[in-house]
Amino acid sequence: MAGHIQDRWYKTETNSVGKTVRTRTDRYGSGLRYRARYIGPDGTEKAKSFPDGQKRLAEQWLTKIKADMDGGRYIDPKAGRTTFRQYAEKWLNSQTTDPTTREPVGVQIRRHAIPYLGSRPLGTFKPEHIRDWLAELERSVPASSYRRVIFASVSGVFTAAVEDDHLHRNPCKASTVHAPGPNNRRVVPWTAERTFAVRAALPEQYRAAVDLGAGCGLRQGEIFGLPVDEIGFDTGWLHVGCQVKVSGGKLVFGLPKRNKERDVPLADSVAHALKKHMDTYPPVEVTLPWQRPDGPPVTKRLLFVRPDGGGAVRRTDFNTRYWKSALVTAGVIPEPKPGERHQAAREHGMHALRHFYASVLLDAGENIKALSSYLGHTDPGFTLRVYTHLLPSSEGRSRNAVDAVFHPAASASDGPQTAQP
Repeated sequence: MAGHIQDRWYKTETNSVGKTVRTRTDRYGSGLRYRARYIGPDGTEKAKSFPDGQKRLAEQWLTKIKADMDGGRYIDPKAGRTTFRQYAEKWLNSQTTDPTTREPVGVQIRRHAIPYLGSRPLGTFKPEHIRDWLAELERSVPASSYRRVIFASVSGVFTAAVEDDHLHRNPCKASTVHAPGPNNRRVVPWTAERTFAVRAALPEQYRAAVDLGAGCGLRQGEIFGLPVDEIGFDTGWLHVGCQVKVSGGKLVFGLPKRNKERDVPLADSVAHALKKHMDTYPPVEVTLPWQRPDGPPVTKRLLFVRPDGGGAVRRTDFNTRYWKSALVTAGVIPEPKPGERHQAAREHGMHALRHFYASVLLDAGENIKALSSYLGHTDPGFTLRVYTHLLPSSEGRSRNAVDAVFHPAASASDGPQTAQP
């Protein structure tokens, strides 16, 4: 047993004749009687009090403390009393990732986890608490894919808490806790008719943005952050090395998603559309901070700016004012009733242009590895998982190849006149 147990109701004294006797203290009969004390790994004294009649429990507690120390499972009781809210806020403030990555994680944890889990001490979490939270999350967040992202962020907080010795194990990784399933809905790419209908419904100033999305596979932020000097009209390649994004509520320039720059083939038709756009709407110099609001200023000549020509396009403004109106005109979503907002249409955002681009290339026989590179995916396996169902033409080519070999034999007459003498 580590440490020792103090009996606060009695004290040991030496009487007048030199004999050691136990006498009652001033605390006799009031308060918790036994105080179990030990020295922690950090060199400071730790203690826990027990009521009268529970000396055996105090001894068992100290025995367990010693076993945890010897087995490397010791958790400082004070650390275990830290609430999820306290630790999560500290964890969020200590993150050193890209601000545009930190912000959504902060929203996920503060909006969907702290209100439900925040007051519970870390040392008291059990798998049942995570299961209850997931049930509540399912009621408040319909999209399984987003619940999965939130769950991963919360699990990250618990993993850090384990490594910081606030609890023994991550309750999110218990065998009885099941993470929300991935979104298994198949991507349904737009038809060419719909794509060009939406293009025609946009203000002329932004129609070429559709050509970049549907013809080069650029993301929305990459389209609005594309400078003219990265368009290789002579080489037939377009370099994607910048995007416009929001950090701390302000627009900034930054590298593409996951800091992955890439080069994309520039088709003649897209190059022609961009030249025509630039003749009508000359590129405009825009200065924004790099990566974060207090970053160094960077100036780029952008193809697309606000209608007043005063700066970079903010994605949310564009979607609300122009993109959804174009979806209505093209018949993709219904027109909102007076006083109401446009219908939510996540699957019909500008990302749909990337799906269209992927479907066109796959239908033409492009391989997954090349497509993954053009789309800026880190893992070709991810590209395959998203778009594998768009490969019926490859199966058709396989059938045609086999038919081309077997067709002559199958079509030859096998009547009596072919028999050998």
